[in-house]
Amino acid sequence: MWEAKAAPDRADELLAWVLAHADPAADVYRGADGRVVVIDDSGRRLPEPPAELIARPPHAWPFDRIPRRAPPP
Repeated sequence: MWEAKAAPDRADELLAWVLAHADPAADVYRGADGRVVVIDDSGRRLPEPPAELIARPPHAWPFDRIPRRAPPP
């Protein structure tokens, strides 16, 4: 998972940058506060976004998908 907060008035540009650089199969989410979150099962990492688009350095966390099993009867 990758998350970045846009610099003031740069949320649309940050989102466009993410959409251009994230894996096409990645899930991309946008928050009302200018945050963009990417969940990418491929493990592909995003490059560093341009400094003028972000309010602070992005955060990234590795996660493993856990298969769901049917509950026991």
